[in-house]
Parts: sequence; C-alpha cells; structure tokens
Amino acid sequence: MQDPKSNPAAGANLLFLREAEIRAAQDMLFFAYRDFTNAADVILEELGLGRAHHRVLHFIGRNAGMSVGELLAVLRITKQSLSRVLGALIEEGYVAQAQGRADRRQRLLTLTPKGEELERRLFERQRERIVKAYREAGSTAVEGFRRVMRGIMDEQAHEFVDGADGEPRGVRHGR
Repeated sequence: MQDPKSNPAAGANLLFLREAEIRAAQDMLFFAYRDFTNAADVILEELGLGRAHHRVLHFIGRNAGMSVGELLAVLRITKQSLSRVLGALIEEGYVAQAQGRADRRQRLLTLTPKGEELERRLFERQRERIVKAYREAGSTAVEGFRRVMRGIMDEQAHEFVDGADGEPRGVRHGR
C-alpha cells in the first residue's frame, strides 16, 4: 500500500492557488472554449446556424425524447430564445417533436436522421481537439480534468452529466 504522505489528498496543498494562477486558469478556459467551439463554428456557419443551435442539437442528441421543459432547464435560457432556435431546427428538418404519452401537452424532442448526421459531424470536429489534448496530457490528466470541470459545474449539471446511475453519460451511452 502506498504511503499516504507521498500522495496527499486532492486539494491538500493549495498554496499554488494564488490570484495569478486562478486568472491564468480563467484565461485558459476562455481560449479553450473559443478554439473548441471554432472547430464546429465553420460547419454551423455554412448552414446558417449558430452555437445555440449546436447546443440544442447536442443535448437532444445525447437525450433523445427529452421534453422542451427539460431542455430549458439544461440550457438555462428563456422560452423565447429556445423557441427561436428550436423552431429553426424543426423547420430545417434537424429536430422532430412529438406529444408525450402520459401528458399530451408535453413536447418530446428527438433528432431526425438529418439532425443525427449534423450532430455527428459537429461532434467529430470537436472530438479531434479533445482526443489530441487528452493524448498530449496523458491518462492521469483525464481524471484530473474531469475533477476540475466538475468542481466548476453546479449540482444540477453534475446530476445531468452523471445521469440516474452516477456513471458519466459519455461512458454509459458509449459515445
């Protein structure tokens, strides 16, 4: 068994967390977001779509059959904003909606085959960046990255990402 003194618990020595380090982390998050989204922006722009459309495609693709209310809760946007984006995706044939079985007022959302193909193209573009970063950082960094991201996210996001069984959605769904 490993000596606990040689492997301190996560966060045990936080002396490195000075304001300059936190600001550097913030800079990196902004740059990473810019470059990560840019990979998909090229495709979206060709189709006259934007990042809001991409987020909707992503979450519906990961959660086929989710309700409009669930999507609103995940995205934390107004009904008006979602209506505009979702309306365009439905009109262009990327998303389909159906009435709920138990509650006919409920609108359940799924990607159409056209929507699945676009979501897959967008995912593949961003996947390249993630895979490259993980390879360069090494296997131990993957778990560290996951912990840092979870530390930034709120509890609602934890529940969504983990799903009902606590296993990360990406692992459970095989993506």
